[in-house]
Amino acid sequence: MERPGTRAKGPPALSPAILTKRPGLSQCPEDHRANPVGNPFPRQPSANPHRHGEIGADPPYNTEMDLFGDVRQKNLKSVAPLAVRMRPRTLDEFVGQQHFLGEGKLLRRMLEADRLTSVIFYGPPGTGKTTLADLIARYTKSHFEQVNAAAVGVKEVRTILDSAKARLGNSGQRTVLFLDEIHRFNRAQQDILLPDVESGQNLLVGATTENPFFAVNSPLISRSQIFQFAPISEEDIKKLIRRAIADTERGFGRLNIAIDEDALSHWATTSDGDARRALMALEVAVLSQQSAAGSRQPAESETAGTADRRPQTADAIHITLDVAEQSIQRKAIVYDATGDEHYDAASALIKSMRGSDPDAAVYWVARMLEAGEDPRFIARRIAILASEDIGNADPQALQVAAACYQIVERIGMPEAQLTLGQAAIYMALAPKSNASALAIWGAMKDVREGRTVPVPRHLRDTHYQGAQRLGHGEEYQYPHDYEGGFVEQDYLGVDKVYYHPKGLGFEAELYRRLEQLRGKSAAEKTDAETEAP
Repeated sequence: MERPGTRAKGPPALSPAILTKRPGLSQCPEDHRANPVGNPFPRQPSANPHRHGEIGADPPYNTEMDLFGDVRQKNLKSVAPLAVRMRPRTLDEFVGQQHFLGEGKLLRRMLEADRLTSVIFYGPPGTGKTTLADLIARYTKSHFEQVNAAAVGVKEVRTILDSAKARLGNSGQRTVLFLDEIHRFNRAQQDILLPDVESGQNLLVGATTENPFFAVNSPLISRSQIFQFAPISEEDIKKLIRRAIADTERGFGRLNIAIDEDALSHWATTSDGDARRALMALEVAVLSQQSAAGSRQPAESETAGTADRRPQTADAIHITLDVAEQSIQRKAIVYDATGDEHYDAASALIKSMRGSDPDAAVYWVARMLEAGEDPRFIARRIAILASEDIGNADPQALQVAAACYQIVERIGMPEAQLTLGQAAIYMALAPKSNASALAIWGAMKDVREGRTVPVPRHLRDTHYQGAQRLGHGEEYQYPHDYEGGFVEQDYLGVDKVYYHPKGLGFEAELYRRLEQLRGKSAAEKTDAETEAP
């Protein structure tokens, strides 16, 4: 045993600073585990030992060798946004996405059993994709690497994959690669991921706001589980806000905060399913109220992580509806002129007009306009529907659509919103028939796939010298020479019916007219057959 005030014989003690720079000592955590003999100060594995560069995560150096590690972490946490600090630490704390993360659901079972396969998270911002990736780091026994496709290239990813392969061979430990914004990689860049994903040596967790069936290579899609994230419900948004207000460790639980129910509802609605946006609004409201009141209440950065002390504040922070409205920016409509939202909204508009719902139709027009959609695109959709779904049930619909497009072209926004709304409502309430659309589609199909029908000789052009010598126009019967301007004759050369009017709206009149003509034709045909020798 050493005596008090003495030190055992041996090499002189090295300072932490010297140790971190000592030649031959690895500075990378994975190397610590791969070569424990070369590391005289092995660290205990944390819940998330490989989250380099993340606020609140373990640093890429050994804190046991750094006297100032706690200070650094405290400083980093002091500037972290509320949304980052309030990220759930367990699956039970995770809010939303219960359709695949609820008790007994697929992804939860995979995580709890440590049987994660390559996955792709797909959904709008603020719905928990990155947060769930953080939780995967806690539940998986694999090494975890996070990169953003917008910030790295093939070389960096290749280095990570090579290291992962070496790690698997040396220690048997797999690697989970979290690739955020995977859609930023082009097809060629995504191809470098395929061999490792296909072999199962490494696990890919890709996150994207784009439809992966369009933005991600098919081979990656076929080898990955797709989990679509839905916007967070209003009730869950309220739950997250209340949790942040009550949390004494990471939230505002040490402050005396009162929030009106209408203020809470306003944030839940205007955040549009984005949890990050709702928590940012709460943080702005609290900090601005503190500043406006000139209170002596400590800032959140001063109280975070001090669970043993709960400061008493004299003044309450009251968040009213007015404060809530001022604390959240105008809602940014999730919309991409070339992405899912563009096509999904257009589809919803068309189906609402086809389904005769004027309220839904005008809403989708407003949604698209507010998101910055080209009003001419909306006018074109209306014009297409006028022919495809209304047709001859209301021929005036096409005139309305044509006038709408012309006005949009000449006037533009914001006045054109009036015309678009009016036209959409008209289309929704007009009688519907797709008989004319079915007719042209059927004819087009026959032209493309069937035998070409020659023009009957009596219908051919006769307005040139020599046409009569070819027999063109022979036996043609001029309809105006007959009673009612109609005479039975073959205009197609084959027995084919394309137009089947449905008898709705004005098409009912067309139906009666067509039946009359067909009946007359049938009668004339019968008479002709009777008179024949």
